[in-house]
Amino acid sequence: MPVTTCIFDAYGTLFDVAAAARVAAAEPGREALAACWPKLAEDWRIKQLSYSWLRAVAGQYCDFWVVTQDALDWALEAQGLAGDAALRTRLLALYRELAAYAEVPAMLRALQDRGLTCAILSNGSPGMLADAVASAGIGELLDSCLSVDSVGIFKPARVVYDLVGQRYGCAPGEVLFVSSNGWDAAAAADYGFVTAWVNRRGEPIDRLPGRPAHILTDLSDLPNLEIF
Repeated sequence: MPVTTCIFDAYGTLFDVAAAARVAAAEPGREALAACWPKLAEDWRIKQLSYSWLRAVAGQYCDFWVVTQDALDWALEAQGLAGDAALRTRLLALYRELAAYAEVPAMLRALQDRGLTCAILSNGSPGMLADAVASAGIGELLDSCLSVDSVGIFKPARVVYDLVGQRYGCAPGEVLFVSSNGWDAAAAADYGFVTAWVNRRGEPIDRLPGRPAHILTDLSDLPNLEIF
C-alpha cells in the first residue's frame, strides 16, 4: 500500500523547541538565563510533555498553551528565575514563533513535488500552530494543522491518530507519521501508521509496543525513503 499522506508532529520535529530559550539567552541583560538556558529548555520540554500525559490519564484536558505556561513556570523556578516576569513574558512570546529546523522547508517542498499530502498532527492548540507555521513561513507547504483540541485529549491517545483518517480518508498504511518523540513514533506505529522517528539526540529506542519503521538523525533524507 503506497504512502500518500505525510503527517508530522510539530514541536521538536518541525520546530526547534529549544529556540525560545536560546534566543532569549543571547539578548542583552539575560546573563542569568545565559548561564542555564540549555537546562531550562530541557526542563521546560520535559514538564510540558509530562503534564500533557498526566492530564490525559486524569481526564483533565486543557489548552496546550496552559500546559506550556505551567511547564515554563516550573522550569523558571527550578533555575531560580521565577521572579523575572519580563523573562517569562519574553520566553512565551518567543515560543509562539519558534524557528523551524533548517532542513524543513526543502524537505516539505520535495514531498509536495511528489504529490504527497503534508500536514501537522500536534498537541498544540490551533492558535499556537498557526503562529508557528506563519513564523516559519511554511504554510504553503502544509495542507492542514490537525490539533488534539478537537478531541480534548493529548497524544498518545488513539483517538488523536484517528483524526488523520477522518480528515484524509486514508488507511493507516497509507500514512507516514513523523515525530522526534520516540514515544509518539511508537504509538503511531502501534496504531498502524508507517513511522519515522527523527532521533536528533541519538537516544535509545523506547521500550513500547510499537517500533518505528525508520530512524533518521534529521529530516533531510525523509523524501528519499523507499516508501513513496
